[in-house]
Amino acid sequence: MTRLYNNFKKTLPKLDGKVFVITGTTSGTGFVAARTVAELGAEVLLLNRESSRSKDSLEKLQSTVTDGKFVPIKCDLQDFASVTTAAKEIKSKYSQIYCLANNAGIMATPDEATKDGYDTQMQTNHLSHFLLTAELFPLLEAEANATGDARIVNHSSLGREHTPNNGGLEEKYFLKNGGNLGGNEQIMMGSGPYHRYFQTKLANSVFTHALHEKLNAKGSKIRAVCAHPGGSNTHLGDHLNYGFFTNAILRFAMQFMVQSAEDGAMGLLTGMASPSAESGVLYGPLNGKQKSAMTGKAVPNPPQPYETDKDAMDMLWRTSEEATGVKFTI
Repeated sequence: MTRLYNNFKKTLPKLDGKVFVITGTTSGTGFVAARTVAELGAEVLLLNRESSRSKDSLEKLQSTVTDGKFVPIKCDLQDFASVTTAAKEIKSKYSQIYCLANNAGIMATPDEATKDGYDTQMQTNHLSHFLLTAELFPLLEAEANATGDARIVNHSSLGREHTPNNGGLEEKYFLKNGGNLGGNEQIMMGSGPYHRYFQTKLANSVFTHALHEKLNAKGSKIRAVCAHPGGSNTHLGDHLNYGFFTNAILRFAMQFMVQSAEDGAMGLLTGMASPSAESGVLYGPLNGKQKSAMTGKAVPNPPQPYETDKDAMDMLWRTSEEATGVKFTI
């Protein structure tokens, strides 16, 4: 049940004339974000793999926001060449974009390599978003120079707080080790599939802090913002199987533990559109003063030391450039 989104949406400004680029809009928070900014007047570029799901979600968006401006762009985040092609298409049609929302993600998938040789989760959740950000950065910079504001929003999760022993980022997950990173045993929150996922979600946060530092040093008007959805009903883990009885118990329990996709999208939308969003800040539900929560309002979450570690930021930037083949200079 949606509890907070409707009142939250009233705090967002009109977005007429602004161009948003969002990855992963077929369902969940990405779909809600695309629908919301379109309802507020924005033009929305929808970056998804070509599939029946992307076609169906586009039709649903168009029928829901009848005067909405939606532009589908083919983009497979498990293929660097596809990301580059999508970026070229955008640059051929637009000279400025207001917001890039790196939203798409997968969770606890098999230990496999993409065609580029990298872990499927790391390439989908971080590396391809790094590449897309680098490719579209000139359009964001043009918007910021013209209007005084542009945004890069990375969508993290609670998983960023669960790397083993709070050990932070590990370089091996950023290298061509796909298929050799812990195997496929599914022990809830404590096995290879989850360890890989946690690394990608921490990468989203570390990438944001690295961007913020570089943008701030340059005096840029681009905001680098991060978000997490708490525990949201987004179907991200529908493929997971712990056995019949465990699955049944989990499905029952999660009804009371998670919030709607609309409520889960509030952190993402804060970064994308709220006038009060601050660069270098992660927005989402907060439990007390330190740890992220499953449900609640989207508020600033204080970073943990491993999210702002200088060595981690340098390693992420270096390995991401090497993986994607781009030199991303701000």
